[in-house]
Amino acid sequence: MGDARRGLLLGVAAYTMWGAFPLYWPLLEPAGAFEILAHRMLWSLVTMGVLVVALRRRDRVRALVTDRRRLGLLTLAAVVVSVNWGTYIWGVNHGRVVETSLGYFINPLVTVLMGVLILRERLRPLQWLAMAVAGAAVGVLSVDYGRLPWIALILAFSFGSYGLAKKFANAPAVESLAVETTVIAPFAALYIAWLAAHGQSNFGNHGVGHALLFLTTGVVTAVPLICFGGAAIRVPMVTLGLLQYLAPIFQFALGVLWFHEDMPAGRWFGFGLVWIALALFTVEAVTHRRRQLRLAVEASAV
Repeated sequence: MGDARRGLLLGVAAYTMWGAFPLYWPLLEPAGAFEILAHRMLWSLVTMGVLVVALRRRDRVRALVTDRRRLGLLTLAAVVVSVNWGTYIWGVNHGRVVETSLGYFINPLVTVLMGVLILRERLRPLQWLAMAVAGAAVGVLSVDYGRLPWIALILAFSFGSYGLAKKFANAPAVESLAVETTVIAPFAALYIAWLAAHGQSNFGNHGVGHALLFLTTGVVTAVPLICFGGAAIRVPMVTLGLLQYLAPIFQFALGVLWFHEDMPAGRWFGFGLVWIALALFTVEAVTHRRRQLRLAVEASAV
């Protein structure tokens, strides 16, 4: 199997697993979103610890921890991804799967917006049009929901912030996730201990199978990220950018077809605008990439 094909399959696997998460988190009920989040953090630390030892990455992790700048960025990443995970679990377990999918649909656009506001990047005309259509979509959906789609916005901005922090840290996937979980896991452990001390813990109180599901939270966090890391080094960024839409497509389909969430006409219209914005954004990105490659080839031929 060629490297590019293997990368494509790894990317599809990663985004398919992320897209299927709405089927997984309800299995951990009656635990609440924060308890599930705490266990996810704690067992992710255990999983990443095993991986770091098995892959002999301890020296690389130690180098990240001793680098103050990168440690600070990864600490920030740990905080914002915790907000992202907690919001996502809460949304799924409260019947808001469609709205969580909206967050990941608009995430690429939010990331571009953050690039403009924080990195002072300049948008090209078609990108501005995509942003305007996306803004209109948020307005339409706010009217339909009777409120801002706050779950979607928190997911999009927290994941965008996570991406920026990781970009500046410039650390490999396994090592950076190991550091992130190391930073945040002590707080998760304290919360789990507090729940147990007050008789509010659901861990071990609903049978062995339910307890074992809690233990898998670390694995289901690590495996898609490892697949994604494998894909990122094997396929072009344009391909990876297109693959990222798989997860919200699966989430949206599950919300509508499996969980039977309400989709009135206004909501369909709002999502339609989001999809138009994404189509404009994707076409512009692909066209710009091809233009840059052509110019590079022409320059090298001179």
